[in-house]
Formats: sequence, C-alpha cells, structure tokens
Amino acid sequence: MMLKPSRLALHEVRLRLKEPFRISSGESWERRILLVELSDADGASGWAECVAGETPHYSPETVDTARIAIERWIAPLVLGRSFQAPSDIYDTLAATIRGHHMARAAVEMAAWELAARSRSVPLAQLLGGSRSTVETGISLGLQADPETLADLATAAVEEGYRRVKLKIARGRDIAFVEAVRTTLGDDVALSVDANGAYTPNDTALLRLLDAFALVMLEQPLAAGDLVRHAVLQRVIDTSICLDESITGPDRAADMVALGSGRVINIKPGRVGGFTAARAIHDLAAEHGMPVWCGGMLESGIGRAHNVALASLPNFLLPGDLSPSRRYWERDLVTPEWTMDRGVVAVPTSSGMGVDVDTEFLAACTESSSVIEAGDVA
Repeated sequence: MMLKPSRLALHEVRLRLKEPFRISSGESWERRILLVELSDADGASGWAECVAGETPHYSPETVDTARIAIERWIAPLVLGRSFQAPSDIYDTLAATIRGHHMARAAVEMAAWELAARSRSVPLAQLLGGSRSTVETGISLGLQADPETLADLATAAVEEGYRRVKLKIARGRDIAFVEAVRTTLGDDVALSVDANGAYTPNDTALLRLLDAFALVMLEQPLAAGDLVRHAVLQRVIDTSICLDESITGPDRAADMVALGSGRVINIKPGRVGGFTAARAIHDLAAEHGMPVWCGGMLESGIGRAHNVALASLPNFLLPGDLSPSRRYWERDLVTPEWTMDRGVVAVPTSSGMGVDVDTEFLAACTESSSVIEAGDVA
C-alpha cells in the first residue's frame, strides 16, 4: 500500500506538569509540545510528537527551530509525494536535510502511524514488535537532600516500577545514590543519569559509583565525546549508557567500535525517527548490547510511540514509560496510559492504540497551522 501524505497540521500545546522535573541543566514546570498530524487524501491521519524542548539544553533543537524546519523544508519533501513505506520518508529527509533530527522524526513517526492506521494494524506490529507488554522504569529528578530522594525511590518501588533511575549532578551524587541504595537494598534495579554533567576530571568520583551495583551510568560526559567515554568505560566497572551522544545509527556504530559504553538509550525522536531507531536496535542486538527506551516528558502521543518501539525484542531493560498520571493531571489521549505491576500493555488496535482527545487538545492549543500538498507544489 502506497503512502501519499497530502496534509500536515502542526498543533502547539502547553501542558503543565504535576510537579517540577529537575535535571543537571535546569528545572521544568511545563512542556511546550509540538504535535504533527499527517493525513492522506482518504482522510486517514497519523499523529506524532516532536520531543524538542523549549530551550537548547538537551539538544541544539527547540520547539521553534523544529517548527521552522517542518514548515519550510520537511513538509515540501513529503506532501504530495508517494512512498512505498515510511522508511522511504526517513531516507528522503536524511539525504536532503542535515541535522534537525527531532523535526524530521516527528514527521517520519507520524507517517509510520498513518501507515499503521491505513493498514489497520498496530503500530508495534508494523515496527516489528514482538512483546505484548513492556517493563516500566521511573526517572526521579534532582532532589534537595538524600532523604527526600530515598523516600521517592521507596514509593516508586512500592508502586511497582521495575527500575529506578536517579538524576545526578555535582554535589548531588554519591551521598544521594548511597542513601537510595541503602534504603532499597541490593535487589532493586538502580541506575543514574548525569545528562553530561561531568568531565574526565571527575573520573575518581565516578568510580565511587561502582560500589552501588548500578545497572548503568547514563551519559556522564559531554554528548559529543565518544572517545573520552571509551576511556572512562575502561576504568570503571559500571556499564556506561549513552543517550545524548547517539543521534543516529552512525554514532551508535562509532560507540560500538570505540567501546564507549555497553548500553544504548534509544529515543526515536532524538535519532531521526523509527527507521533509525530500528537500525540502532538491530546493530546493538548484533553486538549483544541491550537497549532501552528513554523518555522526554512526552504526552500520551509520544508515549504511544515509545511503547510501540519498546516492544521490539532487544529492548531488554525497563524503559521510562510511566503512566499518564505520573506527569499530567489530564493527558492528550484516551484512554490514558496506565501501568499494572510495573508493566504497560502494548496496544493491539490499529495505529498507536490510543486516540487523541481532540476536545482537550483544542483547550490546550496555543497555535496551529496547516500545510496542504498544493501549498508546496
């Protein structure tokens, strides 16, 4: 079945978090989210979420740059053209546009959802997923003191989460991790995420984390520095997981070749979409390297895409796939995402398996725009 997108709508919404989320680069109280709705001439639509933030802290991209990229350069390459498969859209965009991975991913992932709905198959099935449920972990932001963090971690384990991830930064690391490990005991899967907050000068400090039997140390050094991550991995026992460093299959291949880590956090929005995410998944599987699916404070639309991806066989570690109520008073989808004893069910209905709550979406929308195939011909 050919894929021929004819209309692209952008919806910019603003959702307030139930509580602030703190990482080494700052604090977030709300999410400004850019949604893509891609439609064909038959009236079928596919949705996706651009994961770019409001500021260029996590990535050079922002909501504003993504919107410009989609309207000016990406939409004209996609609308009114015929594609054999959604992966052809990835190839077209990658061959023409440098960078702008998150903007490209939003349109490519919407095309995957459109294809799944058009074929009346679940998105997970179209991607090659094989699981009916995926294990769920939780990510806990920076806290003011170790005791507060330990209490939050205890509550998360009691709620059923299969893995607890702690954000760390200079001055809020060793004592905080020690408090959580002591409180939870040795049987709970525990990991930490630095979001690039450290440098090679912190090697001695980072080696202290080996005492806590962590599943992984995520992105300790700067995003672009695969070489120094490789040096660090050789002198610490804890497995390094790379997140921001992996922006596509080529960077994943470099990581494997250099030995820059032993685990990859695959966020489809970060790497350019599902086509690239599947390629990274396959590469890691070939080298016996587990992968998992991280989160970017997505709404239920982005969560749907992450759940579908995490159903692939080499996603061997629990993902950051918390239920809707973890972050939002009300989500943008129906039904909202739920968790049962630490797992999330992979939808079996067509497309992403949830529907956009159009009434609530309209109430949250700050601006919208529509591009038709005829506008870019």
